[in-house]
Amino acid sequence: MQYPNDENGQLLAEMAEAGIDLTTLLPVDFFILFEQKPSAESFIKAMNEDELAPKMELQKCPDTGVWEVKTTVTMVPEHQLLSQTEQYLESIADQHDGYGDGWGILAD
Repeated sequence: MQYPNDENGQLLAEMAEAGIDLTTLLPVDFFILFEQKPSAESFIKAMNEDELAPKMELQKCPDTGVWEVKTTVTMVPEHQLLSQTEQYLESIADQHDGYGDGWGILAD
């Protein structure tokens, strides 16, 4: 399968080559970073009201001190939908002084 020539397309191609079935529903983890814990918590509250991502985890990076919210969305990781979801989450994070730090799929 051909993927667009961008970062998301490259990641999807690598995952497909590794044998991940990208045509099924998969939990996709989006990583959002915050300098301050209250900002991360306000993002989580906004996302809980949105209901897009019912599963979120907040943790502090021991090396950098940055707060990370792992937002899990179950979806078929199709390039356009994946990119739109990433942009949407980043737009909400921006309202809470956060920024996107990519996404991933945990393979078995």
